[in-house]
Amino acid sequence: MSAAAAAAPSIRRAGRRPGVRTVYRWELRKLRAQKRTYLGLGAAIVVPLIFVVALLSGGGGPEDVPFGRYVRETGLAIPLVGLLFSSIWLFPLITSLVAGDIVSSEDNHGTLKTILTRSTERWQIFAGKLLAALSYAFVALLVFVTVGLVVGGLAWGFDPLTTLSGTRVSAGRGMVLIAAASLAYFVPVIAISAIALLLSTVTHNSAAAVVGTLIASFIMQLLAVIQALDWLAPYLLSTQFDAWTGLLREPVDWEPIVRAAWVSALYAIPALGWALVAFLRRDVTGG
Repeated sequence: MSAAAAAAPSIRRAGRRPGVRTVYRWELRKLRAQKRTYLGLGAAIVVPLIFVVALLSGGGGPEDVPFGRYVRETGLAIPLVGLLFSSIWLFPLITSLVAGDIVSSEDNHGTLKTILTRSTERWQIFAGKLLAALSYAFVALLVFVTVGLVVGGLAWGFDPLTTLSGTRVSAGRGMVLIAAASLAYFVPVIAISAIALLLSTVTHNSAAAVVGTLIASFIMQLLAVIQALDWLAPYLLSTQFDAWTGLLREPVDWEPIVRAAWVSALYAIPALGWALVAFLRRDVTGG
């Protein structure tokens, strides 16, 4: 075989148009170079540490929330209580730091025109950005839960966990339930990412996208506590952050899990559709 023939496959590979996977790798490299990436991850580490230190320093505890009464009995309760509190502001903030910046930052730096004129299709660029934003949110959630579990275990051990039905499960099963609960918790996080990505695309401003996502989250939480609007609570995205508690019952209560899936989809799909259309129609000459 000649040298030219041997080199032909490499030339063809080099000449291929970059696809979603390539764009995804580009976006991950960008995230590794941005400070806000580490701000979110730092918060995911520091918040559970502060929570455990506060418990070690004081005599009280969050006994009025699920698993709050068990935080000093087993470290397995720490990440579960953390999930309940983090839905108020922490994960909407962590998620929007990246998803709300991933398109608008290109506007701010004047690089969007260059990206949109590459040989890559626009929908592939959008998909790569979406996957990068979701990957970041998932990693941040994984870090948050892992730090809470490890630090809580070091402080109070990995003793059996009492479920919301009052049954005690072994440490091994408890960790499996925590992992499942984290996956269920990630479902509404996807919807929050979609809203932040939409605002990042249509506002062309990172601060507006981040603040807008937080305001939307706070409004839904406010609506959920108004008694006259109790009928609306099951359809609010903020309510779906508690759906994972159904996994911590015996037998498992699947109703809130299923509802969280389709309610989150009702928020995520239109937001992503709108964002995609706006991205595809973006005027290259105008940036």
